[in-house]
Amino acid sequence: MDAPSPWLDTEQQELWQDLLTVVIALPAALDRQLQRDAGISNFEYSVLARLSMAPQVTMRLSELARGCDSTLPRLSKLMDRFEARKWIVRRIDPADGRYTLATLTDSGRQKVVESAPGHVAQVRRLVFDPLTAAQRRHLGAALSSVAETVRREAAGGPTGAVTSSH
Repeated sequence: MDAPSPWLDTEQQELWQDLLTVVIALPAALDRQLQRDAGISNFEYSVLARLSMAPQVTMRLSELARGCDSTLPRLSKLMDRFEARKWIVRRIDPADGRYTLATLTDSGRQKVVESAPGHVAQVRRLVFDPLTAAQRRHLGAALSSVAETVRREAAGGPTGAVTSSH
């Protein structure tokens, strides 16, 4: 039995290079737009936006970190800056004192509202506008499968082939 090649074939290599461009260059492009138009980074916007969509605009920091693919120390430093800007308030979770809650303030919500139009326009221009409806559906299904595998890997689980269909 032949051992699998240690190299990607031509089609895989082209796809991999395109994916690397998206994974590396897209966040940088989103950062540039948000820094220019709103004075915040893509990560900062992601944290504010996620809080703005949470019930009562409040989340446990551990859940917020997980949802934003961040570490707790990185998020904690950002929360210090956000508190100084009066965009969030932190408090102990009354349901379980081991956790800290972050709540978006009216000022923080206003920052999201002001930042969102330019950010959404940039996302549409870079990600959605170049695709047909069918391409968006196919991309969604493909990315869902890859993301599921990556999430399992990040959680320390098995990373075998995904068996669910999308």
